[in-house]
Amino acid sequence: MQSIPVDTSRLGVLRCAVGPEPKIADFESKEVKKDRDGNTIYTVAVTVRQDGRRVSVIEIAIPGEPKGVVEGSEVRVTGLEAFAWAMGDRHGISFRASAITPVPASSATAAVGKGGGAS
Repeated sequence: MQSIPVDTSRLGVLRCAVGPEPKIADFESKEVKKDRDGNTIYTVAVTVRQDGRRVSVIEIAIPGEPKGVVEGSEVRVTGLEAFAWAMGDRHGISFRASAITPVPASSATAAVGKGGGAS
């Protein structure tokens, strides 16, 4: 599976839509997915809005639990990559990142003042 780097600076304001949840590897046994280093994989749903267009929600997988990321908060996504996948008749794009961190309130307020906030 080839990764495609995503330029997050072109995605506009990113907000947490659904807080971090452990990614389930097996729904029957409730086994939680881990990476090669043994870190639990978490998923965070993030809203993306570019230039007044409609809002899209993407689910991003990250290693380890992101601290301070709560629903509605503005977030910064580091190392975002997209992957095209196919399984039988199903296909799509999945996303992973190296980190998701909250944007400090002073930075978020400054972005809103400069027109970077939601309208």
